[in-house]
Amino acid sequence: MSEDVIIRIEGAAGRITLNRPQALNALTYPMVMAIGAALAAWSSDPAVALVVLDGAGDRGLCAGGDVLSLHDSYRAGPEFARRFWADEYRLNDAIARYPKPYVALMDGIVMGGGIGLSAHASHRVVTERSMLAMPETGIGLIPDVGGTWLLARAPDNTGIYLGLSGARMTAADALFAGFADVCVPVAQLPDLIAALTAVPNARPGDVIASLAQETPPGDLQARSKEIAHLFGGASVEAILAALARDGDPWANKTIAGLKTKSPTALKVTLAALRAARRLPSLAAALDMEYRIVSRLFEDGEFNEGVRALLVDKDRAPKWRRATLEAVSDADIGRLMAPLPVGEGLGHAG
Repeated sequence: MSEDVIIRIEGAAGRITLNRPQALNALTYPMVMAIGAALAAWSSDPAVALVVLDGAGDRGLCAGGDVLSLHDSYRAGPEFARRFWADEYRLNDAIARYPKPYVALMDGIVMGGGIGLSAHASHRVVTERSMLAMPETGIGLIPDVGGTWLLARAPDNTGIYLGLSGARMTAADALFAGFADVCVPVAQLPDLIAALTAVPNARPGDVIASLAQETPPGDLQARSKEIAHLFGGASVEAILAALARDGDPWANKTIAGLKTKSPTALKVTLAALRAARRLPSLAAALDMEYRIVSRLFEDGEFNEGVRALLVDKDRAPKWRRATLEAVSDADIGRLMAPLPVGEGLGHAG
């Protein structure tokens, strides 16, 4: 078992604690496999009434997948990256279909792979210090781990905005966007965990509700009509043009942020989010994401994004296609096309 994740049974609960606080609990491949094995074992264990997920330290549940390990594997070929993503996505789907209550404590920073471990849970708890995001377009990737499924179901075009920009969500924003269910004060989390582990016959939702607090609407909800209008364009270029016409400080800041992202990732993210609205299941969305991220890895777009942000830290990525105009419809079609038989996730859809 990986020492980077603490897995045990406490009272009525299977407990999973991500244990890499020095790396904001970034999710490694051994952690993925250990969590998957524990969930499989607990699914039929009568001693386990529910699962509780949290993170070590006080900075966040999980800042995302261990993208540095993926970057380091690039020269050896795509095998490790494909295996990592395939098993991670299967875990995300297993969490969504888990036969017992699965309570995710989404305290602090929760991004990327952390979203995949928590936002598909049956019970999703944020706190007043939660900060959620899907920032993948900044590293040449798309919102994955089922992110396209979640974002496609956010109100109006909120998911388009969040997916393209990687904007951060507060607890109130996460509740509005459908990434979380309830807010519990961080000071109450020890009491919540104690109650969940000690009362096997109580319904987790009732236990959580007893400690929940009302959360006033956040900025995302306040801007929802504006976002619905500005992010309704047929293309990324049309969205940028709408933002430019609007011209207020928020719109200008959003334009500046979008211009730092991978043009290819922006265009394929928009296409994937619109496609996800028509898909029948999370599993089908994960299949689509797997096709796209595999190809973005092989193209070097993801590797360059990680290099610029986390390796050399020059924040000056040299994207394969440097402008939106250089990304053709054929490029997007190739990224989204089905993989050869035998190379997909094996999900239906």
